[in-house]
Amino acid sequence: MIASLLLTGTTAKSQVLISLLFGKALNTPKIEFGLIGGVNQSYVLDIDDSKGLNNWNLGFYFHINLKKNSFLSTGVLVKSSVGATGMPTYQLGDAAFDSLYADGTLTKKINYFYVPILYHHRFNNRWYLEGGFQLGLRSKAYDIFDISELDGDLTYQTDVRDQYARLDVGLMGGVGFKFKPVLKSTAIGVSYYYGLVDVSKTDLVVKNSSVYLYIKVPIGLGGKEPKSME
Repeated sequence: MIASLLLTGTTAKSQVLISLLFGKALNTPKIEFGLIGGVNQSYVLDIDDSKGLNNWNLGFYFHINLKKNSFLSTGVLVKSSVGATGMPTYQLGDAAFDSLYADGTLTKKINYFYVPILYHHRFNNRWYLEGGFQLGLRSKAYDIFDISELDGDLTYQTDVRDQYARLDVGLMGGVGFKFKPVLKSTAIGVSYYYGLVDVSKTDLVVKNSSVYLYIKVPIGLGGKEPKSME
């Protein structure tokens, strides 16, 4: 199911609408389904002069009960970006352009559909730890040139998706807290992604990493929430 969702390439808005419409059907005694969203600060691990890039993300998640307090946590981030900023610009071969942006700032922004596959363990239905892998399917990628000129900001964006591999793979881990001590409730958390592969097709090494702050909201529960799976 996750693979088919990735391959469709539908927009974030349509995915959220589907989630809202079918949330009640997808939430079962063994499965928690909901929306996940938040902000992340991403980095490129192998570019020393790069700085963190602030992004926002949106998607949906599944917590599938395996045994008592143990779950499989997965889903899809349908709106998600990584990359970095603060780097020096490079030349594009146009003398006027290269002269204008010579002292500018370069931002690399790569859009992915990310699928976490995590082991999720809960403590007293409040705190939880999770860890595992995250897989990414690249959709778009841009190099953005910025410079302040004549009391204004000049920005140029170029499509560089052909410079990056379609797949990204890395390690993921984090901690979260549930607002209510029940099986299914709104939760907040923080997680860290460490990219294992060089996604660049050029001589530049690009390994993605990102810190996520998120909120998870179950959809379509209906009625009183169960307190425990035990």
